Amino acid sequence: MGKEMGVFLVKLLAFAGLLFAVHFYILLQLFSGTLYFPLWGIYLFNAALVLAVYVVLRWYAAQESKNVFKIFLMLTIAKMALVIIFLLPLFLKKSDHTLVEVFNFFIPYFLLLLFETIAINKFLQKT
Repeated sequence: MGKEMGVFLVKLLAFAGLLFAVHFYILLQLFSGTLYFPLWGIYLFNAALVLAVYVVLRWYAAQESKNVFKIFLMLTIAKMALVIIFLLPLFLKKSDHTLVEVFNFFIPYFLLLLFETIAINKFLQKT
């Protein structure tokens, strides 16, 4: 289990790093204002959530593999709640560029969610 976690972590960091670099370059070219959420904070938050979900699912599958789907659904709901809490300042109008902030958050969120789904699917096919 340790080697597979290491491989997942390296892939996650490489994917998130590449996305961050491309996103940062595009944002640097197209936007000149000040944002409420730093881009690195958004990527750190999303990558930490992906890693947490994957680790918990791997641990739970090693303990009892028949309820992994229920745990995945509960973790996904918890992840959505954390996203709402994270984005609460945008809902309270703390930013002058709300649309840019929303795109900055949800583009990496959905791309990392796709990465998470593919990784979990591969893992569950092995069990």
